[in-house]
Amino acid sequence: MLEDNVKSYDNGLGGGLVSPETGAAMSILRKLFNVYTVQCMERVGEESVAGTVVHKSQFPASEKWWLDGTVPAFPVSADKIKIIKEPSVFYETLLEKCMSADQRITLASLYLGTGSLEKKLVSALQERLEQTGGRLHVRVLLDHTRGCRGRPNSRHMLLPLLARFKHACQVYLYHTPLLRNPWRRLIPPRYNELVGLQHMKLYLFDNTLIISGANLSHDYFSNRQDRYVVVEDCPALADFYHGLVATTCDFSLRLDEHDAEHLSEGWVFHPYRDNRQAFVAAAGEHVRRFYSQAAQRSRSLLVPPDTNTWVVALVEMGQLGVQCDSVHSQRILESVQHGSSVHLATGYFNLTNEYADAIMHRCPATCHILMAHPSANGFLGARGPAGAIPMAYRMLAAAFLRRVVFAGQVGRVHMWEYVRPGWTYHGKGLWYTRPGEHAPCLTLVGSSNMGARSVQRDLESQVAVVTTDPRLQQSLAEERDALFSRGTHFTLATAADLKAPLWLSAVVRCFSHYF
Repeated sequence: MLEDNVKSYDNGLGGGLVSPETGAAMSILRKLFNVYTVQCMERVGEESVAGTVVHKSQFPASEKWWLDGTVPAFPVSADKIKIIKEPSVFYETLLEKCMSADQRITLASLYLGTGSLEKKLVSALQERLEQTGGRLHVRVLLDHTRGCRGRPNSRHMLLPLLARFKHACQVYLYHTPLLRNPWRRLIPPRYNELVGLQHMKLYLFDNTLIISGANLSHDYFSNRQDRYVVVEDCPALADFYHGLVATTCDFSLRLDEHDAEHLSEGWVFHPYRDNRQAFVAAAGEHVRRFYSQAAQRSRSLLVPPDTNTWVVALVEMGQLGVQCDSVHSQRILESVQHGSSVHLATGYFNLTNEYADAIMHRCPATCHILMAHPSANGFLGARGPAGAIPMAYRMLAAAFLRRVVFAGQVGRVHMWEYVRPGWTYHGKGLWYTRPGEHAPCLTLVGSSNMGARSVQRDLESQVAVVTTDPRLQQSLAEERDALFSRGTHFTLATAADLKAPLWLSAVVRCFSHYF
């Protein structure tokens, strides 16, 4: 029962998610557990937690963090993973998958646009619902503040589906518990998104998952560069993300065909009318319980002896006290080998102090960081104070670069700005390449920008794809190189040329945790 969510949760090793209060203790226990796991694996000829063989030559013991039992990890055939490189192909893939889905379509995004491409996508959903005659179930999760902004908006786009297929289609709007009266009435719609968002970008069609950082709107289908990974025919992974979205919908507001909002059946806490602490405690435990059970189930999956590719599901919901993605992303940065390389990308550069310190002091790899040039920032030309956001992110990058220089790491940490005329940049993630190799063996891809918002304010999810498959590694290398090939070097000279107004400097200094 959902009412049980208010009970205390055991933050044991199997949970995978930790609250800030238990993070330090969990880190120590996890390290001890990892040492024990690695020693056991080496003694029994690399026997995995699922009881089958994983060859030592494929994954060094130091890189087997995803087998420690704290995260859902799914063995996947490498030929079922496809890397999409262009937004137009992403859009065509969405349409194709909509028209071929037979059982379920689950879409989680910040918002759905209102243009012609978005209308065509909604029409595809409607046509497929008609064709399947009740077999297909559609669930859509959007952010409340962004999905309700303006007229028409995302909810208006979906109301016809609710009216015509009320038993086969559901729409949910996540409302942050941090935005409540009087601020809910006083902050203008364009700026209330600063408080916190539903930011996951998950597109599921039967047993095929598309995970990305791209939203469902025209720019992301045409000239806004992002990243997109398709994992086909993986029921266990698809079930996990179907369940994660359903779990989030449980504490989101359900939209009906009359454009009215309701609490989900069985949920008792309203996100902004009831006690905030009660909502956060219940929603946070609901996610932790789901994630813990998913991690336990994944340990019982059959792992073929020749498995060389894994997909690891990571979740971050800082405003609900759920932290996992940031823990493991930092763990990756700190465990890479000397002589290796890490390429990190973010559409909005604002690394947390923890990420920044890990890169500068505890990551032995050569690091390349790609971010949006002001001309490629989605806020370029925005009206009012929002128009200064591209300069604000450049100021944050300059401040980080000065820290790199002060730490004596300027020869190891390099920064780049993505420039492509007529395009904006929104790609994010990480690629890890072992010493002496060119193709990555690991990538992180999803919605997280590895910044303050991603860790503290927004609901995020990304996957780690870990592989030794040559074809998949080469595809990852081509994706990484194509993005970085459009990067121009961001140097101290670039940073010195910044001419920011005093008011913007003050805003960035005082409110950087909202970026």
